[in-house]
This record gives sequence, C-alpha cells and structure tokens, in this order.
Amino acid sequence: MVKIAIVGAGSWGTALGKVLAEKSYDVTILARREEIANQINNWHRNSHYLPDVDLPINLKASVSPEEVFNGAEFVIWTIPSYALEEYLLNLKPYLVSTVYHVSGIKGMDIETGRSPLHILQTILGDNKKYFVLGGPSFAYEVALGLPTAVVLAGSDKGDTTYIQEVMAWRYFRVYRSSDPTGVELAGALKNVIAIAAGICDGLGLGFNARAGLISRGLIELVRCGIALGGRKETFYGLAGLGDLVLTCTGALSRNYRVGFYLSQRKTLDEVLKEIGQVAEGVKTVHVIKRLAKEKSLSLPICEEVYKIIYEGEKPENSIQRLLSRSLKEEFEEDELWAN
Repeated sequence: MVKIAIVGAGSWGTALGKVLAEKSYDVTILARREEIANQINNWHRNSHYLPDVDLPINLKASVSPEEVFNGAEFVIWTIPSYALEEYLLNLKPYLVSTVYHVSGIKGMDIETGRSPLHILQTILGDNKKYFVLGGPSFAYEVALGLPTAVVLAGSDKGDTTYIQEVMAWRYFRVYRSSDPTGVELAGALKNVIAIAAGICDGLGLGFNARAGLISRGLIELVRCGIALGGRKETFYGLAGLGDLVLTCTGALSRNYRVGFYLSQRKTLDEVLKEIGQVAEGVKTVHVIKRLAKEKSLSLPICEEVYKIIYEGEKPENSIQRLLSRSLKEEFEEDELWAN
C-alpha cells in the first residue's frame, strides 16, 4: 500500500487527496489550520475551500508533520509558490524517507524567479525523484468527479509511468511528459494571460477580443517558455494551450477573477481580499517582467498586465497600446522553427 502525503489543505490539495483516497491509497493532508484538519477527519468536508463536496472517509488530515510523513514515500506539494521554500526548510527533517515529490504548484518565486521544481531540487537534493503536474484542472471540478485530463512530467520514463499509474483514476486521466521544465513554465505563465482575459471580459470587449488575446497569449507562452528551457510542443499541449483556454474562459479561475475585478476599478488589495485565495499570476507577472528584460523578450500582454497591477495603469490605456502596436507577421521566424 502506497502512503501519500499532500502538503496543503486548500482546494487543489483536497481535490487530489479525494482522487487518491477513492483509489484506497493511504492519504494524509498536511494542513496549516487545526480547524480544517478536524473538518476533514470528523465531517469529511473542507468547508473553506470545497464547501459542498463530500470527501472519502479514509482521507485524513493533520497539522503534525511527524504524522503526515511517517512512512510516506510519495509527497504532493500544493501550497502557494511563495511559501514553498520556507515550508521545505521547516519540513526537511521529516522528509528523509520520502522518495517521490510531485509539484502541483503553478507559480514562480517572486524574489528569486526560481520555479517550485528548482526549489525542491535545491533544498532536498539529488537523492529524490521529482515530477510536475500540470494541465487544465479546476480543483472544484476534479473534486466533483468531472472528467479531467492532466499531464505529469518527469525526467525518467519508468518513474514517471509509475507515478502516472498511481495518480490516474476513472475521471482523472493522466498523460505523461518528459519536459518538467516546460510543463512547470506553462502552468505559471498562463496565469498572467488569464488575468488579461479577465480584464478583457470585465471591460466587455467581446468574444473576438478574448479569442485574439488567448491566441497571442499562447505566442507569449511559447516565446518565454522556449527561452527558459521548455520544449515548444509542451506549450501546445495540456499544460500550455489546455490550461490557458481553461483559465481564460472559466469563472472558477482565480487569476481570471483578479483581472475581471481590476477592470471594475477595484484596487489589488480589494480584489485579493474578495477572492480570498492566492492568485499566482499576480506574483508571476513580476518575475516575467524581469526575465523578459534580461532575455530581451517581447511579451506585450504580460507587460501590460504588469503595468495595470504594479503601476496603476488604466486597463483601457493598455488595450489601446496593444491594438496600436506596429503591424507584423503573425509568426516570427524563431517561433516557427525553435526546437
């Protein structure tokens, strides 16, 4: 029997815990708050994040790292990217016997620009095996048992196949990839475009505008992703295009809602308070702004999202700048033939 530890009792960690517990695995979620752990254990609910979802009676939660990691060889990380390093440093003494580490985090560290995968590898070392989970997957729909297709990426095919088989379930289809860097970058970058899509819809610009935004946003994912070491095809798959379409069109997307509320003249603090959960794109766009400058990348949509969030630019001005840019070929030569 595989024992699985999940770090993070938010919507994503709880939804993945539900999937794996339904498969009769021994699953324990490490929660930050005793209240949530008690709800999962005693009432089989997580009222704060998935209020109307019944959880399996064998899904457990605890605030004790000793209890969660004792005997666990498989860890899934679902906490916000900005908290990962601090959590890892505190939890490292309890992770000695763990082997497999799956990052389900879609973001980047704002201070260092490092990805969750890089942080895991740096702190835990080379004697562990690391994977990235990506793709279009609203936690709420996964928790409801609705059909979902995701992608799991790892550097070793045999190990990745093993984790793929552990995580796949009757409504949770898992594809395999050998590009963890690309899957991770796609998951982080699409959040920025989702904020732009929320702004677009909030301004009432129509379906044509949103479709154009998604298409050009995909180009920015490809452009940035290849420059940072991902493979081009990854960004046209589930982790890239799939997740991009989902988060740019679904009201369940926190990043989309950030953009929508910003278009209504609300401040960022007001928006984040109203959403009540972390929207990774807010921090990721700060990292992307810096990386674009370092690598001389043209990322006009990301640039405008940065200006709206951090410089107080009016969304209408950003839209006008995007529409008035100089005319050019749809695909640059490097975008056509890279990788």
